[in-house]
Amino acid sequence: MDKILDLKLILREESSPFFTDEELLFYLEKNNNDLRKTAYECLHIKAEDDSIGLPGGLQLANNSEYWLRLAKHYKPKKRSFVL
Repeated sequence: MDKILDLKLILREESSPFFTDEELLFYLEKNNNDLRKTAYECLHIKAEDDSIGLPGGLQLANNSEYWLRLAKHYKPKKRSFVL
């Protein structure tokens, strides 16, 4: 499967669109085509405060915690070497 399509599935772009294909390609290249690193970074970007204030004082919920929980699944593992 195409990495851009995989990334869109991981990022739930169908139900919560945020990135253009060009942006996803940029982040993939930035992360050396590592799908997990790219997903981790993009999910953190999506987690930025997305609450929306509406006229009359109504407020739409902030979903940042959802995206951060999802990002934990793709967090790069730290490697340690014992000499």
